[in-house]
Amino acid sequence: MSTLRTPFVAGNWKMQKTRGEAEAYCDALAAGLDELDDDVDVAICPPFTALDVVAGALVPVGVGVYAQNAHQAASGAFTGEVSLAMIADAGATGVLLGHSERRQLFGETDDALTEKVPAAIAAGLAVILCVGESEAEREGGQTEERLTTQLTAALRDVDEAGLADLAVAYEPIWAIGTGRTATPELAQAAHAHLRGLLEERYGAVGHTVRLLYGGSVKADNAAELMAQPDVDGGLVGGASTQAEEFAAICRAAVRT
Repeated sequence: MSTLRTPFVAGNWKMQKTRGEAEAYCDALAAGLDELDDDVDVAICPPFTALDVVAGALVPVGVGVYAQNAHQAASGAFTGEVSLAMIADAGATGVLLGHSERRQLFGETDDALTEKVPAAIAAGLAVILCVGESEAEREGGQTEERLTTQLTAALRDVDEAGLADLAVAYEPIWAIGTGRTATPELAQAAHAHLRGLLEERYGAVGHTVRLLYGGSVKADNAAELMAQPDVDGGLVGGASTQAEEFAAICRAAVRT
């Protein structure tokens, strides 16, 4: 892991935890992270209903709180959607965009991300942008092509200044929720490709963007994955719903 980029670990709860469960979790997590200081940046992505609870508990202790999605429009007739201003008003510091489940299950397109990413940055929210290939694309040798398409579309209207609060999470779709994990070497190869794309477009600034690995990250594999030179942290799914295990993953990021 580069010493120029502070490790970053984000936990995505997905559709889990009531407000009461979230409050109890935050108490446990704050205790588990107490000794980490500034050695690692940490964020939690709770469901919309718990954003204010989690933000109230964790933002004061230095933990970021990210919504799991957002609509790019400021307001309008978009039943079931939540705007960036609403997210910020709930206390969130950032937003997770382009998660593979949003793309696969809810039809989110690359074109939608072209609008969402710059809108979130303009709203003053940090962004974790998710990209990743399917199993068929991996087996067909299309991983780099798919990553290039996704990253290029999402960052089309983002300038160098917009990278300051942007992280990119590489999610091999075939490893999400399956228990399968890309080898550290496969993860590094994908991250190196993303790094090259960022540096090609943004020059030295592209080297500062943190790249997170997201694909069945657990306490027992986190250190090995995050030891890779272009793996700057992790986007953690199921394991992040347990405060003790998530704290252990955050500690693993520091040790690498």
